[in-house]
Amino acid sequence: MQKTFRSRDFTGNKPWAATDIASLNGISVRLHWTDAPYRWHVNDGEEVFTVLDGIVDMHYRENGVEKQVALQTGDIFFAGIGCEHVAHPRGAARILVIEKEGSV
Repeated sequence: MQKTFRSRDFTGNKPWAATDIASLNGISVRLHWTDAPYRWHVNDGEEVFTVLDGIVDMHYRENGVEKQVALQTGDIFFAGIGCEHVAHPRGAARILVIEKEGSV
């Protein structure tokens, strides 16, 4: 079986709408569309966050200090176990997220 996804064409009806791409032995691969921030959270595992379209400001905390990195198309953010973070898109963005199934 094969699937093709045109990420530029994917649009949701609400912020953080997603389509499932694959489930890999307990790991989910999802394409998200959003035009609004998520919320501060800590995943119950590691997360790979790849910006496919748009710009996303990723806020994260290290030792209680808030930091930020601007992610542009093609950039990848890795949130290790215990990394508190929140994504703030600048306008509409499409994001590929790889994480443990059922994670926040």
